[in-house]
Amino acid sequence: MLDSFTLPFYIEIGDGRFNPHLLFELLAFFIAFRYFLYLRRQQEDHITTTGRLWIIVGATVGALVGSRLLGTMENWPCFVSGGCEQGWLYYYANKTIVGGLLGGLFGVELTKKLIGERQSSGDLFTYPIILGMMIGRVGCFLAGIEDGTHGIETTMPWGMDLGDGLMRHPAALYEILFLGLLWLSLRFLESRRPLKSGDRFKLFMVAYLIFRFFIDFLKPVYTFPFGLMSIQVACLLGLVYYAVKRPLRP
Repeated sequence: MLDSFTLPFYIEIGDGRFNPHLLFELLAFFIAFRYFLYLRRQQEDHITTTGRLWIIVGATVGALVGSRLLGTMENWPCFVSGGCEQGWLYYYANKTIVGGLLGGLFGVELTKKLIGERQSSGDLFTYPIILGMMIGRVGCFLAGIEDGTHGIETTMPWGMDLGDGLMRHPAALYEILFLGLLWLSLRFLESRRPLKSGDRFKLFMVAYLIFRFFIDFLKPVYTFPFGLMSIQVACLLGLVYYAVKRPLRP
């Protein structure tokens, strides 16, 4: 069966077939939210249920806006020219996790200011976010080159044909591996000594932004004349934010 496995991978139902990327995206949201509810029941949440619901709304709206805004800017010529051949559909269809995380962060911080919440709120979301991202990246991998998360060509022995006959870096698998190691690392740190409130989420964000800054050099995406992509610029801005506004303290 594995010998016949090719990318992109389609799920066949009757006479039709569909790309499972959307299915894994929906599974990621569903399972991550259920895991969040489970964790909230297992540990004390210093934020009220009403406050937590408003924070989730702020995070969701911010993530939706941020993911699509940065996603459309990933191809800068299309962004400034009106969506290239896709037209306005381009601005709706493109999205990126980095934009979702940074947009969600902005949405949460704005919401907390509006409702007067001073407690750190990100720690409880950290592991569910990591789990959701790992599930979502499975869908990205199965989509091959169709969702634009594939890597550039490579001669490395682990290069894979993602659907166009070329051996490429399986960037989605790299990210799944990184996220799994990050999860284990955070759990190890917390088993050694308790982290301060908010530090779990900060460590996750800083580590992921650094990872994405470097891994995106392996992706065939539009590069500005100064050598960086829009997502890499966003990663740097996010790291500056944490260095200045939300530094990790011993």
